[in-house]
Amino acid sequence: MEYKSPVYQVIPVPIEKIEPNTYNPNAVAPPEMKLLYESIKADGYTMPIVCYYSRLADRYIIVDGFHRYRIMLEHRDIYEREKGMLPVSVIHKPLDQRMASTIRHNRARGSHDVDLMSNIVKELHELGRSDAWISKHLGMDRDEILRLKQITGLAALFKDIKFGKAWRPVEKVPEEEETKSEQQM
Repeated sequence: MEYKSPVYQVIPVPIEKIEPNTYNPNAVAPPEMKLLYESIKADGYTMPIVCYYSRLADRYIIVDGFHRYRIMLEHRDIYEREKGMLPVSVIHKPLDQRMASTIRHNRARGSHDVDLMSNIVKELHELGRSDAWISKHLGMDRDEILRLKQITGLAALFKDIKFGKAWRPVEKVPEEEETKSEQQM
C-alpha cells in the first residue's frame, strides 16, 4: 500500500468533539494570538488541526493546532462563519509518537515553555524512552535533555546515567577532635 499523507484526507469535525492534549508546551503571546485571529478572520483556516482520533472516547485529541482551535472557541464570529467545524487531519500514532509530533511541529515554528518541555521529557522517560530516542525524535541534543531533566529535579530521570568518580568526599573530622589536634600542636 502506498503511503498517503494525512493532509490529503482533511475532514470537518465539530469543535465540540475536539479537545487539547495534556502535554503541549507551546505558548503564544497575546499579540501573536491577535494576529492569528486576524489571519483566520481574513483568510479562513488555511491549515488543518492535526489530531489523533480516540475511538474509545469518540474524541479528536489535538497534536498540533491548539491555538487555531482556541481562536474558534474564543471568537463567536469565527465559530459562526465556520459553523462550528474545524478542518482536521488525523494521524494514527501511540502517545509517545504523538508527543514527539507535537514537539516537532512546535519547534519548527517557535519557542517553548521550559517547564512544560521538562515535563514532556519526564513523561517520555516514564514511558520508557531513552535519551537517544528523545534526542532523535524531538530534535534535542544530549545537553538540552540533561538541562530539562535537571529542571524536573527527579532522581529517577538519572537512574541510568553512569557518573564518573572524579572526586571522593573527604570524611569530616568532628569539631572536638579537630580542636584537640590543634591544641596538641
